[in-house]
Amino acid sequence: MKKSFFTLVLLLLVGFHSNAQQVEFEEYDLDNGMHVILHQDNSAPVVTVSVMYHVGAKDEDPERTGFAHFFEHLLFEGTENIPRGEWFNIVTSNGGSNNANTTDDRTYYYEVFPSNSVELGLWMESERLLHPVINQIGVDTQNEVVKEEKRLRVDNQPYGNILAEIKKRMFKVHPYKGTTIGEMEHLDAATLEEFQAFNKKYYVPNNAVLVVAGDIDKAEVKKMVQDYFGPIPRGEDIERNFPKEEPITESMRDKAYDPNIQIPAVIAAYRTPSFKDRDSYVLNMISQYLSGGKSSVLYKKMVDEQKQALQVQAVNISQEDYGMYALFGLPLGDVSLDTLITEMDEEIAKIQTDLISERDYQKLQNQFENQFVNSNSSVAGIANSLARYYMLYDDVNLINNEIDIYRSITREEMRDVAKKYLNPNQRLILEYLPKKDDQ
Repeated sequence: MKKSFFTLVLLLLVGFHSNAQQVEFEEYDLDNGMHVILHQDNSAPVVTVSVMYHVGAKDEDPERTGFAHFFEHLLFEGTENIPRGEWFNIVTSNGGSNNANTTDDRTYYYEVFPSNSVELGLWMESERLLHPVINQIGVDTQNEVVKEEKRLRVDNQPYGNILAEIKKRMFKVHPYKGTTIGEMEHLDAATLEEFQAFNKKYYVPNNAVLVVAGDIDKAEVKKMVQDYFGPIPRGEDIERNFPKEEPITESMRDKAYDPNIQIPAVIAAYRTPSFKDRDSYVLNMISQYLSGGKSSVLYKKMVDEQKQALQVQAVNISQEDYGMYALFGLPLGDVSLDTLITEMDEEIAKIQTDLISERDYQKLQNQFENQFVNSNSSVAGIANSLARYYMLYDDVNLINNEIDIYRSITREEMRDVAKKYLNPNQRLILEYLPKKDDQ
């Protein structure tokens, strides 16, 4: 009786918080094709101004990889009206912060300001779009910055190249076979005219979504948006026709080497669908079941009880066109990599044949409810979600109802999706090993 009462209270609280997190927004298009989303929240005097461009590493010339990430840096260099090197000074001197990030699918820029500086944020982002200064000084400067970032975060980072090694084996023809940071020799070989052409093609209003979220007056902001972004000319329409991958039907096995590690790792990777596909949501639930915290199946079994692994993880790395599902393990002591694969396979096989328990299923539902509530807990997070759901999912309402997809997933679906994608003949097994001097 006490347990039932507690469960009821928990569900009521979850429901209360879910409803409390309902995000109201208004969206519309400018005549030049730029999409605009406004979210008003006057609970704190803070505003986020952000722009997401539908350009990422997959849009690059295969001989000029790294351009999308390079522009994430280059477009902070300055504009016709913002002197070189002054972007960050303007933001910080007005009590704000800013950043940007790039994936294979999109590039995102944002400023967080006190709400009385919303017009400043809009002006700066319109300057980035309309009046960027792309010259050789900026290119040379950021080339060195990107090289240092690659050395720090990839080349000299333990396990820093593991995703790159997986991707180039999992994708044969789709541009996901490359890395977001790209090849430095491609950037070195690029001409200034190539950088300017990339900007002209992808940094156009009809390839972007502007989000203004926080303590705003929507009528005032609409006028500002029209004043600063309305006059920007529409760019040419962008056509994307990426090659399709053939299904993986035979198991692949390979080795890669890393001079920065002492403990080997093993990865079993499977190609999976786009994050827009319902099956991708199911795979997220399977990942959470397998390795979501210290009470998860793989952690309890392989780390706690059997003392076979230092770390074990299942993750669905899903993107706009395809995804990868990866099982990852670091062995403890003399445990072999094959043993880790065998133990992980055993748990996958259980999901494929037996329904997970009702108790575990309810635990998963609670975890996803909690993640949903937390995802909308800040204005900056809301701005990011609004931009992402519009640009990559074509459904802004997912910010409020994506949780309904998880709520509707059944234990039977988890079994069936595991059967569909997580089979030995559909995967790569990669041994990621310490590199010796003679290798």
